[in-house]
Amino acid sequence: MTTEKPHDTFPRQYARTGRFTAGAPRSFSVSPDGARVLFLRSRGEQRPANLLWRLDVATGEESVLADPEALLGGGAEELSAAERARRERSRETSAGIVGYALDAAGRTAAFALSGRLFAVDTADGAARELPAATPLLDPRPSPDGAHVAYATPGGELRVSAADGSGDRLLAGPEADGVSWGQAEFIAQEEMGRDRGYWWAPDSSALLAARVDDTPVRRWWIADPANPGRPPVEVAYPAAGTPNAEVGLWLLGLDGTRTEIRWDRAAYPYLARVHWSAGGPPLLQVQARDQREQLVLEADPATGATTVLVTERDADWLELFGGVPVRRADGQLVRITDRDGARVLTVGEKALTDAGLHVRSVLGTDGENVLFTASAGAAEFERRPPGWLGVFEAGPDGVREVGDGALGAVRGAGTTVLTTAHPRRPGTTVTVHREGAEPLPVASHAATPLITARPVFRFAGERRIPCAVLLPTGYDPDVDGELPVLMDPYGGPHGQRVVQAHNPHLVSQWFADQGFAVVVADGRGTPGHSPGWEKSINRRTAEVSVQDQVDALHALAEQFPLDLAKVAIRGWSYGGYLAAAAVLREPDVFHAAVAGAPVTEHDLYDTHYTERYYGDPNAEPEVYRANSLVEMAPSLRRPLMVVHGLADDNVVVAHSLRLSTALLAAGRPHTVLPLSGVTHMTPQEQVAENLLLLQVRFLKEALGLL
Repeated sequence: MTTEKPHDTFPRQYARTGRFTAGAPRSFSVSPDGARVLFLRSRGEQRPANLLWRLDVATGEESVLADPEALLGGGAEELSAAERARRERSRETSAGIVGYALDAAGRTAAFALSGRLFAVDTADGAARELPAATPLLDPRPSPDGAHVAYATPGGELRVSAADGSGDRLLAGPEADGVSWGQAEFIAQEEMGRDRGYWWAPDSSALLAARVDDTPVRRWWIADPANPGRPPVEVAYPAAGTPNAEVGLWLLGLDGTRTEIRWDRAAYPYLARVHWSAGGPPLLQVQARDQREQLVLEADPATGATTVLVTERDADWLELFGGVPVRRADGQLVRITDRDGARVLTVGEKALTDAGLHVRSVLGTDGENVLFTASAGAAEFERRPPGWLGVFEAGPDGVREVGDGALGAVRGAGTTVLTTAHPRRPGTTVTVHREGAEPLPVASHAATPLITARPVFRFAGERRIPCAVLLPTGYDPDVDGELPVLMDPYGGPHGQRVVQAHNPHLVSQWFADQGFAVVVADGRGTPGHSPGWEKSINRRTAEVSVQDQVDALHALAEQFPLDLAKVAIRGWSYGGYLAAAAVLREPDVFHAAVAGAPVTEHDLYDTHYTERYYGDPNAEPEVYRANSLVEMAPSLRRPLMVVHGLADDNVVVAHSLRLSTALLAAGRPHTVLPLSGVTHMTPQEQVAENLLLLQVRFLKEALGLL
């Protein structure tokens, strides 16, 4: 554990430690025999580069398999532009080894480091660099361990023998804008698919995505602080504009090629691909409006596909982690919405009911399926707000594996559980094997300088999950009512109210500046029910703001909230929500800080935006009704807009258009541009000063200074 530094502050510590992830173990794998557990972990905040570790389950001994400092000879890590973009898409803030892939036996691990190819024998610990075309991306061993495939920023998919010989091209390069074996922008950013190729179980071939992004419109992101630098060209598929064209091919190591065929005009989105020894390849493809999707089985010999499942929904269909997948017996495992509940199915049989709201599948082990779930409608209020658990479904029914578990990995009876608790900093990782005491996996993460003290409540008639944080040492008899800071994300795929400690640290820091901080997960956020998530359809501004209002008023009956002094802040969707709140409800919200807000939805990407608002060419009125730019003339409260100028996800044009509209309407406001900052703000000094400036702005706006 690290010790407190002189003159250290929580904001600096939070940024320096990558939100306290530096030194925490992650990315677990269990060998097929259950004897070894592999994982990534750095030595702590002073040495934040991840190493690859091995845990011997029998002895509990940990050993280093791959150390970036040793492999690079002490040299600095160098990242290609493509790798930096990939890490931005996945919100990856660490360094060193950030991912690895294993062969079927768990004997060979391959990984990229500084754009170079490395492999390590997980049994004897022998690590080596393999000759390869550099820089490279996403190396993956074949199941038999004989080969390693990888992609390049130039659009190539290549393969090399595991002994370092015979590196060769499998596909590409083609024309500019065409790549093989890589996920396109919206697959990475919105679909949860970060890979673009998959090995055949017998190691004879690969399924590879061919992505042609030449139809996608080009945007240019400049660095105004350095006008001598040329702008960066970005292929950005904004709502209502063309997407990349994505196909799938079977590439044999013998040089054969077979196109996998489906109706790509009707189902252009390749959402998931799965290929295991349980049967032929599975594809999940979606219509562009995301109201219909298919699970297909592909014939590797001919490329023909057969429809296994057709799903339709009047609002939209969600994509879930880990599915569709096959069990070892070939049965299809899915997550689907039935009768208002989100359930786990094997074949046509539902294994769960309305008591659980299934979130993701973590893996299969024989006939058993490991999955995460929150409380379903039938059990919602019997669990605390933000509760999550890990479960196992099999022939003997469904049983809970870990209460408060964030995730799990299993192999041959060995289970790795990651758990969190709201009164305990960080996460706890333990390795479980029947008949043995749990083995702890050590964490080198820093201990936060502050302690979060969230109080959880369901608020109002809709029972909105909330966390309330009061200043450390707050005395109601002395301090009285407190000014309020609403601190939501409040939108799709962004659950903030969780039964964990560290996710509430920033809210606690704001509370310690003299606020009662309220985090409310209104309709549209995950973890409740399908109907809860989809009630924002076509009306995000109205519904999201109303739930913040309702949560605030309900909690004021239980906590010392001064409703005459209420501010709201947020980032990304939370920034949109903060600005919408102060524009739509100025009698409730008296100041706002909007960070990286989506202000005009036709400036955001297709897969996300069209899911909630439709096609802007067909439903322009929906876009106008939810546009902050359209609402701009109604501003009569202090508003600070913050945006990173290098953001290629929510581009700074969003905030500039809002500012222009506010100026045209004669509405005073504050704009804080962050030079060189992307959608994340990892820089230590920037992160600290950004928090301090927000506090000062909000206190001035509420008359507290």
